[in-house]
Amino acid sequence: MSNSANRPAPAAKTHASNDIAAIDRPVPAGVNAPAFGSDIIADALRATDIPYIALNPGASYRGLHDSLVNYLGNDKPQMLLCLHEEAAVAIAHGYAKVTGKAMAAAVHSNVGLMHATMAVFNAWCDRMPMLILGATGPVDAAKRRPWIDWIHTARDQGALLRGYSKWDDQPASPAAAREAILRATWIANTAPRGPTYINLDAEVQEGKLEEPIAPIETKRYMPPVGGAAPPDLIAQAAGLLRNAKNAVILCGRTSRSVEAWKQRVALAERLGARVLTDLKIAASFPTDHPLHVAAPGNIAPLPEGQEAIRNADVIVSLDWLDLAGTFRHAGGAPKAKVIQVSVDHQLHNGWSMDYQALPPVDLMIACEPDAAVAALVDALGSGSAPAPASAPKEFPKLGTDKLTVDHLADHLRRAVGDRPASLTHVSLSWNGASWPFRHPLDYLGSDAGGGIGGGPGISVGAALALKGSGRLPVAVCGDGDFLMGVTALWTAAHYKIPLLIVVANNRSFFNDELHQERVARMRNRPVENRWVGQRISEPDIDLASMARAQGAVGFGPVTEISDLTPTFEKAIAEVEAGNVVVVDVRVEPGYTAAMTAVMTRKSD
Repeated sequence: MSNSANRPAPAAKTHASNDIAAIDRPVPAGVNAPAFGSDIIADALRATDIPYIALNPGASYRGLHDSLVNYLGNDKPQMLLCLHEEAAVAIAHGYAKVTGKAMAAAVHSNVGLMHATMAVFNAWCDRMPMLILGATGPVDAAKRRPWIDWIHTARDQGALLRGYSKWDDQPASPAAAREAILRATWIANTAPRGPTYINLDAEVQEGKLEEPIAPIETKRYMPPVGGAAPPDLIAQAAGLLRNAKNAVILCGRTSRSVEAWKQRVALAERLGARVLTDLKIAASFPTDHPLHVAAPGNIAPLPEGQEAIRNADVIVSLDWLDLAGTFRHAGGAPKAKVIQVSVDHQLHNGWSMDYQALPPVDLMIACEPDAAVAALVDALGSGSAPAPASAPKEFPKLGTDKLTVDHLADHLRRAVGDRPASLTHVSLSWNGASWPFRHPLDYLGSDAGGGIGGGPGISVGAALALKGSGRLPVAVCGDGDFLMGVTALWTAAHYKIPLLIVVANNRSFFNDELHQERVARMRNRPVENRWVGQRISEPDIDLASMARAQGAVGFGPVTEISDLTPTFEKAIAEVEAGNVVVVDVRVEPGYTAAMTAVMTRKSD
């Protein structure tokens, strides 16, 4: 095993500071007034206060590219070059996970959009805002270049993602493009949030302005939309909760606001309610609080959580992901009164089934959870119920023979110590009991759509948003996820975005091994064959070298438990020095007992 880090060679250029704004500075072009359609589009982007646009370049939006560089000076927004469109969209996704606001991404024509669609679906399922700009060859066929413009022009490009985006448009003039950008950004940032898409005609971008386009007051066209909690429904909910003996709060999708976090804690303590959280979504309640039940699960609540649901007399769902499925895991529709707080139904359509099964609900409060919680705290008044007796939270028991993901998590947590850290991503094998969440930025949730390959890009975007915050961005990715999204590392290295990625490398698409075991059991066939067509070995892939090749620092492979802490300490020091770091840890394949039981049993 090698513990040494091979540092990348010095960059060809040095910059006065590590600030991203100092990177990729163009020669001043002296352009002060818009002259082309794409200049109007660039002005509109700046007016939305979007700071970055992640992109993989392409001729279909060469006009806009020129305007971003030579008209805006590559500033507000600044371009972030990516090596794949899926990485560009994933970076915008990760940025939104931290900020709650849309970042922009640009993709090249129909072919770039097809590359990007998996990442768009992840963001859609995660209800994260982003503005995606695409482009097409000239809609006017007489102006298309032979061959290339024809294969890069589609009749209805937005159809590629209409089922998993909030809105799309193909404006036919610079003025219409400006309006589309304002509308798309406004819609993306309005709850329930999600991706929007604008397809820019190459001719609209590259054509000269026939006459000046009058400026507008941007903010008048992007009014804030805030849904207040209806007082009558809050009064009904408060009445149910005052009389509850065994209230349960399912903390689902919530904001990264510290004040809203405190309000959720105050609500739980006022009621003495048991609280459940989930690894599929970001941290929403302190997991080591006495009222928090068990550890957050990934597929289903742990048995203690299921028991709390069965024993509840009132259940409050704060935009809980898959409420009906959670009830099913707990034994079916509960006897408890169910209060649902969500606006998610406003996005549901007939293409994607990401809305899950229809849950039983007795009182529906159609607003964002933060607004409802604040109103409930006010309605219930002061005072607090005695907290139920709670045993000290324990970390998973660790063996001494084989290096597991629990060992990885334990040594990583110890190496991080008291530093504020954000888990930007965790692998499917992650044990929710391994790491306490005490702040809304401690954990940013999953990729949401189950699209393997999202972890690296999402983590780069989150690290971008966290840059300068004093928080240490840490991602734990599976090896399959890392390999599919590995080129996102170059963007992080180039723009000096510090990040630690730890690869839980089990050399397998292990999730599918369990699926094959399940099928084999159902058919009375040998489970010993589950590994065929799943293992990533012979040869093993040198993940640390893949990181070094892109300018990151690589450690590993780490194969001994005793080497974990010293390796992580060195890796964290490199991140604090401003580097992108990857640690390859060879772990024993396996999931938590609860998750394995769900994956391998013959039926639900």
